[in-house]
Amino acid sequence: MKTAVVVCPGRGVYNRTELGYLAAHHGTGREMFDRFDAQRSTAGQETLQALDGAATFAPARHTRGDNASALIFAASLADFQAIDRARIQVVAVTGNSMGWYSALACAGALSPENGFHLANRMGTLMQHHLIGGQIIYPVMDETWRPNPARKAEILGWVAEIDAQPNCVLRLSIDLGGMLVLAGDAPGLAAFEQRAESLQGRFPMRLANHAAFHTDLQAPVAQAGRAELPASLFTSPGLPLIDGRGVIWSPHATNIDALYGYTLGHQVVEPYDFTHAIRVAAREFAPDIFIVTGPGTTLGGATAQSLILSGWRGLTSRQDFEAMQAQAPGLVSLGRPDQRDLAISASP
Repeated sequence: MKTAVVVCPGRGVYNRTELGYLAAHHGTGREMFDRFDAQRSTAGQETLQALDGAATFAPARHTRGDNASALIFAASLADFQAIDRARIQVVAVTGNSMGWYSALACAGALSPENGFHLANRMGTLMQHHLIGGQIIYPVMDETWRPNPARKAEILGWVAEIDAQPNCVLRLSIDLGGMLVLAGDAPGLAAFEQRAESLQGRFPMRLANHAAFHTDLQAPVAQAGRAELPASLFTSPGLPLIDGRGVIWSPHATNIDALYGYTLGHQVVEPYDFTHAIRVAAREFAPDIFIVTGPGTTLGGATAQSLILSGWRGLTSRQDFEAMQAQAPGLVSLGRPDQRDLAISASP
């Protein structure tokens, strides 16, 4: 039996190629989706099954925070539940950004229904406020070799722009070989003007994303605490690794502190996904990392984070690809060619 750390993706992973993901991979799991849709119907929201079953993907509809968060949470949790426990022992769970909410449910700190309520309400609140925005920019080249000097240079630009009058620009997510930056319109525009164009697509503005993980989100955090009580939470059944690299252990978790982090620090402070993966690799030494769906984009960031952690002596993309060809250490459930490595059969 292999041991695994499970990694849940955040916003931005349910796109055109993911349309129909719930139906395609979890067609027999309608009972849980029905319970989630009952919550959305009560709130006057479009159901997951209507969104996932749409004839065409519409960015204005599917990437909205109130829709995307719900779709991604449902897909991530259903994928987690489908992992073949006869072959794989899950030893810890982590996630990126909104994926923290999914990780809480996967680890048992929230029931599926309470986890969905949390993810759906926070996605809705963020969409309603939609304060600021995000840009993603690489700090590694396409060989995935660590370049700390380049990272420091870019963070220096961020600090300089943030110090300018009427500009806000902060680190939002340390995402492997990428930095996700967040700020207000002048701050984002100043970075776009300062940064050279790379790979024909960066700096990339993320549509329908607010200034997540910065103090600009304080009103959202406050609204979340007003609507979502600590009674939703319980002690996790599996270890959880948060966006600071802190481990929340079964039978040793202060529920009020977990609640405070989730609707406090996690919303308004930078999210260090790279460090969370480093802690997972070093503290739990899993045989494999499993990234749940939907989508496949978090696989690259997880691989880059493992390289930065020196996991199994990895130093570059070439090393990682050689490992994957011999015995995959990273399994992305959103990839059809890897899904069967962790799931016995799909409906």
